[in-house]
Amino acid sequence: MPHSHDSADVVDSALEASRRGMRALWISFAALMVTAVAQAVLVGLTGSVALLGDTLHNFADALTAVPLGIAFLLGRRAATRRFTYGLGRAEDLAGLAILVVIATSAGFAGWEAVRRLIEPQDIRNVGWVAGAGVVGFLGNELVARYRIKVGRQIGSAALVADGLHARTDGFTSLAVLLSAGGAVVGWRWADPVVGLLITLAILSVLWGAAGEVFGRLLDGVDPALVDRAEVALSGADGVIAVEQVRLRWVGHSLHAEADLAVDPGLSLGEAHRIAHEAEHLLLHALPRVGRAVLHAHPAAPHGNAEHALVSHHRR
Repeated sequence: MPHSHDSADVVDSALEASRRGMRALWISFAALMVTAVAQAVLVGLTGSVALLGDTLHNFADALTAVPLGIAFLLGRRAATRRFTYGLGRAEDLAGLAILVVIATSAGFAGWEAVRRLIEPQDIRNVGWVAGAGVVGFLGNELVARYRIKVGRQIGSAALVADGLHARTDGFTSLAVLLSAGGAVVGWRWADPVVGLLITLAILSVLWGAAGEVFGRLLDGVDPALVDRAEVALSGADGVIAVEQVRLRWVGHSLHAEADLAVDPGLSLGEAHRIAHEAEHLLLHALPRVGRAVLHAHPAAPHGNAEHALVSHHRR
């Protein structure tokens, strides 16, 4: 039977997603590098350890674009007999690299803050410290909004995690204002204490991002997606029951599998038609599905109807 969703008739959504991801990466990379360089200059003028921690984190956040960019490029490669699902999982490995970068920046910022608590120093040019905090917040918030929006649209957990990372960087930049305020009233301890608070904020982002990345590595999906898939499949005419719906992310795409119970008296062609209609409904309910494998089997335990297997693959 003809398929209305053959790969020749659909847009290459995986490739388009990678292009959008790459564009989001390089635009945000440029914005963060400008922000970090400006802050680095001010660190030299002020000697603020809180500002140093914020600057290091901004540099680290900008550099996470490198492993993500490599992952997006690998994800464009076609499947082979060795990598039959393609290389979309490279994005999950990039997520691990991002976690390492976040953890490293947290460790260095914390170390510098503790060292400054032991050996207090005065902050110079307090006004510049406050200005750097505002610049850091604005730059990071713009990048965060952009990365999170694009990441959710293309189904990239790593890009969303990177966006959340940038958002927390923005709020930690605002914490630099507290350091400047403490310096104005003569509290030498305020700067390293704010540095420690920034470190804790970075660790909080690390925890949330780790949950997102490791969840993807373990084939975790939002349960709401499973609910939507079940509702869509059960809406196909002739489907008696929907059994064992399984979803997993591979790069930007969802791979779906499900067993459909149908009337045992149906012919192979009729069972195939039902499975194909269910596939059609699933693709409209979950636009991020790149591959669907649906197995139609007799509903009665002693039925002798033929089985039908329908698969759909978008590349």
